[in-house]
Amino acid sequence: MTELFSIDNISCAYGNQKVLHELSFSLTPGLFYGLIGPNGSGKTTLLDLILGNLTPHCGEVRFKDREVTQYSRRELAKEIALVPQDFRINFDFTVFDVVMMGRHPHIRRFANPSDNDHDIVNNVLAELEIDNLKNRLITQLSGGEKQRVIIARALAQNTPVLILDEATSSLDIQHSLQIFQVLKERSQAHGATIVAAIHDLNFAAAYCDTIILLNQGRLTTIGPPPKVLNAERLQQVFAIDCHAYLEPFSGAHQIAYRY
Repeated sequence: MTELFSIDNISCAYGNQKVLHELSFSLTPGLFYGLIGPNGSGKTTLLDLILGNLTPHCGEVRFKDREVTQYSRRELAKEIALVPQDFRINFDFTVFDVVMMGRHPHIRRFANPSDNDHDIVNNVLAELEIDNLKNRLITQLSGGEKQRVIIARALAQNTPVLILDEATSSLDIQHSLQIFQVLKERSQAHGATIVAAIHDLNFAAAYCDTIILLNQGRLTTIGPPPKVLNAERLQQVFAIDCHAYLEPFSGAHQIAYRY
């Protein structure tokens, strides 16, 4: 299968503090990748390198066989959508307007959104069940509601690659499940490539095709959930006592913790 991203021997540092150490792996199109690791393991830094927001100290990140930093921001915005870990919108935009921002890379300068742009936004609002919020001001929403709007904005961007940095961390279980179902559908039915930093190991095990496990800035392993998320490795990396099993209701690989 053709490589979509090629990460070749990258290292990254902030000042004298080295954050990532000689990472090498590739990402293929149409898969759901879960990026996991303890706090401070370099997950957000790796996503910033994949997005071209950072330049590695050594090595390179290639997207579609071209170094990612050689793309213009508009070119990348047509290819990759981001749901950031932190965001602030302090202006009184409506929910509809915020989600429409995801269409801007596809709209010519000074042009108005087309009927197709409006249809895409309305469909995404309905898909995430936030169409009842479309005329509300973003500044008046709860934290969880805002997070779903930012996810909707990224989905409206309609890109072949979607990157999420712990995008469901502020959501309740119902809406977290909904988001992961939507992402899985985008991957399986539409061929989207999903790269998501995930703090919940059971969500990663249930929904991801491939797990990328970082620890102290190094790639511990990459592979399918049953291979990566075993009790011995999780005890080593996260210092937790657990065991892995197949959940009988869904058949998904899951982790049980001992408290």
